Amino acid sequence: MTRPLRVVVADDQALFRSTLQLLIDSEPDMTVVGSARDGAEAVRAVRRTVPDVAILDIRMPGVDGIAATRAIVSDPLLARTRVLILTTFEFDDNVARALRAGASGFLGKDARPAELLESIRSVADGSVRMSASATRMLVDEFLARPVGSAIHGEDRLHDLTPREREVVVLVAGGADNAEIARALGITVLTAKTHVNRAMAKLDARDRAQLVVRSYELGLVTPGGRRGHR
Repeated sequence: MTRPLRVVVADDQALFRSTLQLLIDSEPDMTVVGSARDGAEAVRAVRRTVPDVAILDIRMPGVDGIAATRAIVSDPLLARTRVLILTTFEFDDNVARALRAGASGFLGKDARPAELLESIRSVADGSVRMSASATRMLVDEFLARPVGSAIHGEDRLHDLTPREREVVVLVAGGADNAEIARALGITVLTAKTHVNRAMAKLDARDRAQLVVRSYELGLVTPGGRRGHR
């Protein structure tokens, strides 16, 4: 039997935090192994329990969700822990900052319970897929700033095959593996293989971070056009 997903919940509102814990613990395939009132407590709880997913409120007193995300993803001992950001305002500049810091996805606090539970599962297996509206917000946010100049960025892009570049562009547009397969006339398994290889070459933890890398390195530019050739 597969072990339940281990989850840490962090929110400064006790009632909301308790409600999340009850909801998650009601599912047979997941369990809460730690909770926190702020980002500093969250980082300590994650380091102590090494969960599959850390759910962090983006705005918390002291250390906020963005700083906590950065601390978690930069710790090599927490390489398998994914961060799901909760936000009151889904179209917030801080959401893009959190994704840049290493978060694997985000969800509005007004989301339905079933949507939250499915997001936890998706983030855990790395297949998180952002909505078209959320992707549009990210595109606008990235395009509002100059393309990042990551060290050896050009070398990383040159490591990608032409097909892998096509795949990354499709992922940046919100496509899942089945949609990539249809667009390129390949199998779903082949599409998944290309995505995984591109993530490894661009040092992306998951699909969300692959989207981030595609904009930082200039592979995707305004209107979804390709950047560097």
